[in-house]
Amino acid sequence: MDVTYNGTQREIATDKGVLRYHVAGDGPPLLLLHGSGIGVSGWRNYRGNLEVFARHFRCYILEFPGFGISDPVDGHPVLTAGSSVIRFMNALGIESAAVIGNSMGGVVGINVAMKHPERVNKLVTIGGVGPNIFSQNPSEGTRLLQEFADGPSRDKLVRWLECMVYDRALITEERIEERWETARDPESHKTLAAMYGSGAFAVQQAAMAESSMPPYWSMMHKVTCPTLLTWGRDDRQCPPDMPMIPMRLIPEAELHIFPNCGHWVMIEAKQAFERVALEFLLR
Repeated sequence: MDVTYNGTQREIATDKGVLRYHVAGDGPPLLLLHGSGIGVSGWRNYRGNLEVFARHFRCYILEFPGFGISDPVDGHPVLTAGSSVIRFMNALGIESAAVIGNSMGGVVGINVAMKHPERVNKLVTIGGVGPNIFSQNPSEGTRLLQEFADGPSRDKLVRWLECMVYDRALITEERIEERWETARDPESHKTLAAMYGSGAFAVQQAAMAESSMPPYWSMMHKVTCPTLLTWGRDDRQCPPDMPMIPMRLIPEAELHIFPNCGHWVMIEAKQAFERVALEFLLR
């Protein structure tokens, strides 16, 4: 199967703007939800995995609002991403689906599974889920994101990209340039600043301290679907102490940690991740 950008991209109108996505394969539906970060997109997260998963599933790579591809909407990017998943499923008539979520996409998947348990039948997360227990917070990767959000530069982008992987050889000039091109888009940077800028970060921390609502990770006992937590042992964005609480709280959770691998498990441990995830999803 020839998986190309132009050959897979679609768009669909919703009551809050156009959502763009990629689709490939046949079979039961599988949603692939991307993470946050500099110049990110769903296509860049999963383009290397789409062909493998599309052999077994009807795959949908959703582009979240505010990251320069789907229409932006007002609100915090994590919350608007979560609501966009439900809007997307409703627009396409998808009643229930398996979900793979990278980093922020995993957090979005967890929240959808808690709030709408009938919509998620299996969940695979890639880093990002849970609280820091032993590691510093913010992490090294988050601090680098904050530096970029406060004052973008190509050098800061490269520093963050190299923090995402165990093997720096993966950070090619082509990868740097495509990320830098998207990072300069005003809407994309606005979303990044809303998540990681110093001012926004301080506001979020203060709001969490004053809120009577418990953090999302403390409610993960509400996730009823089988869940596979995947992690890179050398993740400097979301260190591997974070999945300890999700592993304990989610009733049907299991954890797989990949050695010599950073935050981008689906890229850096591509074949091993695909093998483990497919075994879980097809079980």
